[in-house]
Amino acid sequence: MNAPEGERAADQVDQLTAVAPQLRALRRRSGLTLEAAARTVGLSPAHLSRLETGHRQPSLPMLLALARTYGTTVSELLGETVADREAIVRAAEMEPTRAGGWTYVQAGAPGRGMQALRVHVPYGSQGDIVRVHPGEEWLYVLKGRLRLGLGDTAHLLGSGDSAHFDSLTPHRLAAEGHDGVELLFVHTLLQSPTAALCLGPLNGELP
Repeated sequence: MNAPEGERAADQVDQLTAVAPQLRALRRRSGLTLEAAARTVGLSPAHLSRLETGHRQPSLPMLLALARTYGTTVSELLGETVADREAIVRAAEMEPTRAGGWTYVQAGAPGRGMQALRVHVPYGSQGDIVRVHPGEEWLYVLKGRLRLGLGDTAHLLGSGDSAHFDSLTPHRLAAEGHDGVELLFVHTLLQSPTAALCLGPLNGELP
């Protein structure tokens, strides 16, 4: 019964260990010295050197930071070969999904380093939920007014306003008006399913 879990854990370790040769090659391709790359991602040169030689395993937030620094994707860092994807997403293919009172539509191709969605946040839904998770978020208010809490600061955004922030900053999203708010939402999160984003929970469960 425990064998599948053990095999999955072993696969994850193997995948992270395989990052080491990629890290050095991608850093050199980017024209960065060990010191410059380490400084950019907030690591010591010794720590980055241990990652490049496989003596340390990177955390998921660290992989995201390194991918951004080297101008690549987490998939490439992991040595995965990604098949060509269609660049265009047609409106007819964007089926709405409802979760926790929110409605969202996948507006980008799945499996990429960024996930783009169009989101409807109804009034009085999940506004008290504090969210903290790895990644970055960018949102743009299409219609209505959004009350966005970032840390201890509250912001009121109207149509045409946008916000770009680190998802490790505690944040809350709520519609200010009774008609709700429509958002365009872009998020970087390590190859997670849409339900794991900073959106409504599925089946009544919080992400």
